[in-house]
Amino acid sequence: MSVSPLVLVVDDEQIVRSSVDSLLRSVGYRVKGYATPLDLCRDVQSLEEADCLILDVRLPFTSGLDFQQKLSEMGVQIPIVFVTGHGDIPMSVRAMKAGAADFLPKPFRDQDMLDAVAAACLTRAAAKGETKLEAELKERFSSLTPRERQIMEMATSGLMNKQIAGELDLSEITVKIHRGKIMRKMMAKTFADLVKMSEAISRNQGAPASR
Repeated sequence: MSVSPLVLVVDDEQIVRSSVDSLLRSVGYRVKGYATPLDLCRDVQSLEEADCLILDVRLPFTSGLDFQQKLSEMGVQIPIVFVTGHGDIPMSVRAMKAGAADFLPKPFRDQDMLDAVAAACLTRAAAKGETKLEAELKERFSSLTPRERQIMEMATSGLMNKQIAGELDLSEITVKIHRGKIMRKMMAKTFADLVKMSEAISRNQGAPASR
């Protein structure tokens, strides 16, 4: 049974927090509200689990935009939906350039909020899926022997078995055996899949191995 997305709400106005809480819970979201960014920062577990953050731009002692930057520096990648009663174009541009999912002026329509949160949660779900895949690829790649990693890099760079065998002073049949093991360990159905995996590993973790 899947868990409903968790939405965090940071707004110093209790009436706003309550209103957003009721709206989102009515369509199945889990919701947690906070009066200040400091209150949210104390709830580390929710920060890690959250799928969307609804953040007021103007808050006591800080601004939502500054808090957005702080979260980024902390490595927290929650899609943020900004809300404000004092918004202007430069402010919204700054927020969007920094990665905000949306920017809604107060008073906002319920449907606009629901649409913004839904889009943010989809973005978060996609990011979580990519992170999980990256972890799985890393685990599969770590199961390869140094020789298998070397041959995987050479093969996915376009070298034929005969060329790989010549460079590594191996027989061609030995290279074929290694490639078969690589395909099984990496769970690649086709060579094209293996090439994509190699590119993903190289992009996220640096070149898989040096020749």
